[in-house]
Amino acid sequence: MNVELTRFRVKQGKSERVAEWLQFLNEHMDDVLVTLEGEKMYVETIFRELLNGEEYLYWYSVQGSGGIAVENSQHWIDKKHLEFWEECIDETFKPIDLKTEVVMIPEKVRNSMK
Repeated sequence: MNVELTRFRVKQGKSERVAEWLQFLNEHMDDVLVTLEGEKMYVETIFRELLNGEEYLYWYSVQGSGGIAVENSQHWIDKKHLEFWEECIDETFKPIDLKTEVVMIPEKVRNSMK
């Protein structure tokens, strides 16, 4: 099981487009959840922050091993998600992986993630 929290910087001038992206994901949640199955993604959450005039998105995830990478998915929702990503995420900023210190998942929940 892999637990991650990663920060990505949003490109300047793309705040409104990010809002559309997040709204799109929320409005198509049934399709989003279908794609998570193939990725063995048990939890995926996106956070948004404005810090010192820069906007960031944080991805928190709990994922099993052996899942399909989103980049390899043929599902339309993943293709649209990657279009938004390419348009909005600043690839010149090295993503920051926060260090996982403690993972608190009850055993009965952990067992269902296998």
